[in-house]
Amino acid sequence: MQQKIKNIREKFLREVEETSTPQGIENLKIKYLGRKGEVTKLLKEIKNFSPAERAGIGKLINDLKKEITQSIQQRLESLSKEVKEKKGDITLPGTFSSLGHLHPLSQIINQIEEIFQRLNFRIVDGPEIEDEYHNFEALNIPLDHPSRDAFDTFYLKSKEQSAKGKEVGKRSERLLLRSQTSPVQIRVMEKEKPPLRIISAGKVYRPDATDASHASMFHQVEGFMVDEEVSFANLKGILSIFVKEMFGEDVQMRFRPHYFPFTEPSAEVDISCLLCKGKGCSACGNKGWIEILGAGMISPRVFERVGYDPDKVSGFAFGMGVERIAMLKFNIRDIRLFFENDIRFLQQF
Repeated sequence: MQQKIKNIREKFLREVEETSTPQGIENLKIKYLGRKGEVTKLLKEIKNFSPAERAGIGKLINDLKKEITQSIQQRLESLSKEVKEKKGDITLPGTFSSLGHLHPLSQIINQIEEIFQRLNFRIVDGPEIEDEYHNFEALNIPLDHPSRDAFDTFYLKSKEQSAKGKEVGKRSERLLLRSQTSPVQIRVMEKEKPPLRIISAGKVYRPDATDASHASMFHQVEGFMVDEEVSFANLKGILSIFVKEMFGEDVQMRFRPHYFPFTEPSAEVDISCLLCKGKGCSACGNKGWIEILGAGMISPRVFERVGYDPDKVSGFAFGMGVERIAMLKFNIRDIRLFFENDIRFLQQF
């Protein structure tokens, strides 16, 4: 009997050390101390011994029971401590994890699109890799225009061009990273007939030297409306609503004559300085006005390119830089801050 008690003790000590979960310890407790456990079985065997032997055997079994009970309690406390060290003290204050949010440029794009959607404009996307025809020629931009120079546009080589080591096909077939979102206007008008009210936002690319106000990649928004008897008054009304919605009711707007190849007449649109309220300060160059976008009536030559009759339809177009709108709205002086991914900067918006 003594050998049997010794074997059970050794088996228990081995199993309790190998058990690494509270549930496993609970199972061991049932296995050894339960109603049908090993210790209970030993106690039932005492009756098979003589009265003189029962006292000694009973003491050995009780000692085993106490040892198993203490070992189980100690092992449970040890496991609880290990879990606490791994998970941390749940009574201590928790660590706050901040939730992410939209990038400030995405917020501005969404706001611009929302304003024009309320004016019944439809959102359309266009490809970032364009051909020279849609990016320049269809927009009435002549071959000798500075923007078509290789120093002002990211031209791409096709596989065929790379294999031959020279350009192939006509100049208008060359591919490039679009330098403006205006090609979306051409692609929509090629496929659809008036009436049209379109807004399109996306990335554009120009090989500009990076500084506080320039970047080789930035975002533009193109908008246009084509229908019968669309006038400059419609353009002014639409942009007036946009300016008030974006910058506030107190902001003033003005149009200055300008030249764009794809619109005539053309204008640049200014708003009163948000900082000095039009009085003049360093932010606006003491002029009291800040340019925000270019606009004008779509050129008849552009309509002819897409198969529209310029005697029957008219329309206007406008374009703006998203970064410029964001810099004005948030009073940011350096465009590079949008792309440096400094979380301290981005968390402010």
